[in-house]
Amino acid sequence: MRAHRLIIATIAWAFAAGVLAQPYPAKPVKLVVPWPPAGVSDILARALAQALTETSGQQFIVENRPGAGGTLGMALVAKSPADGYTLAASDIPSHAISASLYAKLPYDVLADFEPVAVIAGSPMVLVTQPSLNAKSVADFIRLAKGKPGMAYGSSGNGSITHLAIERMKQLTGIDLQHVPFKGTVGAVSSVLAGDTVLAFGTIPGTVPHAKAGKLVLLGSSFAKRFSQIPDVPPVADTLPGFDMGFYTALFAPAGTPRDVLQRVYAETTKAFANARLREVYAASAAEPGTMTSAQLKDYMAAEVKSWGEVVRKVGLKID
Repeated sequence: MRAHRLIIATIAWAFAAGVLAQPYPAKPVKLVVPWPPAGVSDILARALAQALTETSGQQFIVENRPGAGGTLGMALVAKSPADGYTLAASDIPSHAISASLYAKLPYDVLADFEPVAVIAGSPMVLVTQPSLNAKSVADFIRLAKGKPGMAYGSSGNGSITHLAIERMKQLTGIDLQHVPFKGTVGAVSSVLAGDTVLAFGTIPGTVPHAKAGKLVLLGSSFAKRFSQIPDVPPVADTLPGFDMGFYTALFAPAGTPRDVLQRVYAETTKAFANARLREVYAASAAEPGTMTSAQLKDYMAAEVKSWGEVVRKVGLKID
């Protein structure tokens, strides 16, 4: 009997070892984008998925699961098997903000995910109307202090473009009234129309208007100057410590094996050399990520803390 049990145990161990030893990926991998198609995260994720498909020999398939500010798609990934075959591709700010923004979140932003790799990063650009004659962040702050109650636009309540300007208000004491729109296009369009005086937008969505003399680029949300807009100073030059970039990253369910996470990170880094991916990145004004997985984990924790402070000071909560 003992010999029989030993044989069974040996067979079970051998089977388990064989499963664990299977190369990754051994089947198609799902990349869940918790946003609608054609958004920044979706465009970047699709470019990466195609590159990963070419380098790994397995299909990486993008699946859009939008809703509830990105939390529906992230919840799906959090509850998926921790085997590396279901990953999330989402922007870091929205994921970090959700930790303090939502009263009932079906997952823990930090504990239920393994940060894997930064896909790309790009700053937001702060814009205003040319008619205000504000040429810099400092100019706008002086103007706003003399004209309290002016309106600014954002891409929606609790969005990064909303909370970034709220952070500016907290740092400077200026009084601005919030007008939410559906997306950054709506917010920037409101400045172009003269309905609001300030908004954060994307580089592709603002620079052409600035070149046409219809917008003024006041500053970049990155702490350092960005290669695609070298003449635009960081907001941090005027407001030290202001660093609110738009990074998109890959996340895996908590408990995903370390060797699988390392393989995904390695394949993602390799994919950055893909010519088509680099074309898409250039058109989106994005640069490949440079953080290690460990650095990304620390960055996520810092983002949850810093955005949480902004949300609490604003007093914003979504049920």
